[in-house]
Amino acid sequence: MPHQHFILHKPFGYLSQFVTDAKKKRLLGELYEFPAGTMAIGRLDEDSEGLLLLTTDGRVSEQIRNGGVEKEYYAQVDGLITDEALTALEQGVEIGVRDVKYQTTTCRARRLPAPPDLPPRAKRIRDERHGPTSWVSLTLTEGKFRQVRKMTAAVGFPTLRLVRVRIGRLHLFDLAPGAVQEVAELTT
Repeated sequence: MPHQHFILHKPFGYLSQFVTDAKKKRLLGELYEFPAGTMAIGRLDEDSEGLLLLTTDGRVSEQIRNGGVEKEYYAQVDGLITDEALTALEQGVEIGVRDVKYQTTTCRARRLPAPPDLPPRAKRIRDERHGPTSWVSLTLTEGKFRQVRKMTAAVGFPTLRLVRVRIGRLHLFDLAPGAVQEVAELTT
C-alpha cells in the first residue's frame, strides 16, 4: 500500500500528536481521520500554530527532520525588536535545552514591515494597552524544543504568537486553521 502524506494548519491549542496521557488535551486526530501509522514530522508546541507535515512513511519523516531543511516562522514579539537583537538571533544565541546550555546555529532573521495576514487566533494575545509588539521572520535549519520562543526571549523580546509558515518549499499559504490537505509527496 502506498504511503500517504499530509500538510496541516495546526491550530493554537492542539498537541502535535495522536495520543497522550494528559487529560483534556486536543489532539491531531480530532481534526481529520488520518490513516493508521500517520506520524507528525517534527512538532509545534500547544501554543504554536502553522504548517505541520504528516506522513505514514518513516523514511520521509527522518529525511525531513534530520536533513537540514529550512523552517520559517513568523513570531509576534513583545516590544519593537531592534537591529541588535536581529543580528544576535542571526549569529546564534545561547538557550537551555533539557537543562543544558546550547548555542543555536546561524539563521536568517528579519523584521516584517507589517503584521502578516494570518487568521485571528482562537485565544486573544493581548491588547495595545500593554505596549507595542512587532513581527519577525526567523528561518532555521534546526528545531530544538521551543527553540524560537527561547531565542527571542534570550535577546529580550519574548514571543507572544508563533506561526510556522514554511518547511522547505512547502508553504502554509491560505490553508485555514485545522484544515488538512493530502499531497502526493513531501518534497522539501
